[in-house]
Amino acid sequence: MTTENAENLVIESETTWRGEFAGLTCPGTRCHVVNGMSVTIQLDLPEALVKEAHANGLLESRRLGEMLNEELRRERARKDLGRMLKELHSLPGEPMAPDEIQAEIDAVRAQRRQRESGH
Repeated sequence: MTTENAENLVIESETTWRGEFAGLTCPGTRCHVVNGMSVTIQLDLPEALVKEAHANGLLESRRLGEMLNEELRRERARKDLGRMLKELHSLPGEPMAPDEIQAEIDAVRAQRRQRESGH
């Protein structure tokens, strides 16, 4: 649910404690989610952005919840990648040269082709 005035955009949204969107009911002016938490967010945004986002349904509680979940998923993936890269860089030994990497890739592909052809 959104309300607009000349200066601000107020967004009322509902999310579950886990941050995942659940069943939504909208009696009156506020939406409710079973086992959820109500959050009111006030943003100062350019009018053109608000109009376009509103016209595309991006200011609805469900869409905002979906966008937040997607961004949180991407943030977790970034952190996981950062941890993996840190671990990779801490491994002993010299890094492989690009031609060594390509040779390994070619060998795996050759094994896969042989296995798939039944030989």
